[in-house]
Amino acid sequence: MSRLVVVSNRLPLGENPSGGLVVALDDALRSSGGLWIGFSGEPVEDPAEELIDHPGAAFDRLSFDLSPEDHHNYYLGFSNSVLWPICHGRADLAHLDPVYLDGYRKVSARIARLMVPHLRPDDRIWVQDYQLFALGAELRKLGVRNPIGHFLHIPFPAPAECATLPNPAELFDWMTHYDLVGFQASRDMDNFAASGFHMAGMEQIGLNTFRLDGRTLRAEVFPIGIDAQSFIEEARDAPDADQVRFLTNARLMIGVDRLDYSKGIPQRFRAFQQLLESIPDLHEKISFLQIAPPTRSGVQAYDDIREETEYLAGRINGQFATLNWTPIRFINRPYPREVLAGLYRQARIGLVTPLADGMNLVAKEFVAAQDPEDPGVLILSRFAGAAEQMPEALIINPHDAHETAAAMASAMRMSIEERRERHAAMLQVVLEKDVGWWSAAYLEALEQESTKEQPEN
Repeated sequence: MSRLVVVSNRLPLGENPSGGLVVALDDALRSSGGLWIGFSGEPVEDPAEELIDHPGAAFDRLSFDLSPEDHHNYYLGFSNSVLWPICHGRADLAHLDPVYLDGYRKVSARIARLMVPHLRPDDRIWVQDYQLFALGAELRKLGVRNPIGHFLHIPFPAPAECATLPNPAELFDWMTHYDLVGFQASRDMDNFAASGFHMAGMEQIGLNTFRLDGRTLRAEVFPIGIDAQSFIEEARDAPDADQVRFLTNARLMIGVDRLDYSKGIPQRFRAFQQLLESIPDLHEKISFLQIAPPTRSGVQAYDDIREETEYLAGRINGQFATLNWTPIRFINRPYPREVLAGLYRQARIGLVTPLADGMNLVAKEFVAAQDPEDPGVLILSRFAGAAEQMPEALIINPHDAHETAAAMASAMRMSIEERRERHAAMLQVVLEKDVGWWSAAYLEALEQESTKEQPEN
């Protein structure tokens, strides 16, 4: 079996690295004697001009350093202040600075240059996510002819959003140097085809095949999953001590998200306020726990979303709280996976209402965690990739506070028979299309792609 080389922005470190992507790729990396390459995690003033070995895992790990300037321009700048907001439909929050794009190109070329001495002729290379769009093209410039795939974990922008990039045509030049590009949802594939045609003249020459400047690319949808069986067991075995306690016997409604403007947290707070205003009978009968760990502090858009969310939580609690009941518990720090699993199982309602999301694995974790005999109800945004796989959830428009509030009320009143029926259908998808299926399906498709002859650069 040819070796698998995974490249991501962040390298999983520690003696027993964990995380969804590690679980997904562990078997393939182990069985092929694989290699994972990624950023070391902290900028350094004098970056090493070679990849650094990190022993101690079941697969090889090599990291690259970044200077503070490169980290600012490539990661905080172009990746997270340009690509992230535009891919999530928030071009108004993008900060278009030519220095950012130059930094993104520079770092992509540097990573490729550092990788080449470590590559073998029969390696399969799998590049992860938007921070590394340009890596495939840079590897091709250096003569790498191995099969190279890319998987995008976030949404792909539609033509109107793609047009706000400073370099839309260059984006598709980068993408068409890969042999296989994977997307989370059909809407991303559709956006890729439409944006590529309008922005770069990319042709669709087959169901999953595209051509640009003589290069052909295969693109497919591979919805990512979770380690479902493991999560089921963690939820089932969660200690009672980790449960939320209520003085009024309220039912728990839970949301778990990074504190990001794409997650729709203020919108769901306003929907909850609408629910409490319109249905007083639910006062003291429903309690909303929102866990939202901070992310990217120091970036203005993230500072703003934290202030807005804290303000809304305080206002709603001030308006509706009683001596024995606090409507919203807003927690701005992370909790371990095993604690979250137990909280999901306790909850009557799971709120997954992003304004834009690649997949959103919290939706699948919530479904996996439920007691099949008395399951909770998933309220799911139509803008999450998971909505394509789980139509049995209560699908809502998160911008519509009235519709979301109505879904909350419906979930509270739903019969146990309907809850069981909806949950069983969603659980089947979560089990069948788990994280192992995802990585195996993608790698099988990449294996089918032979090395392409590339035009001279």
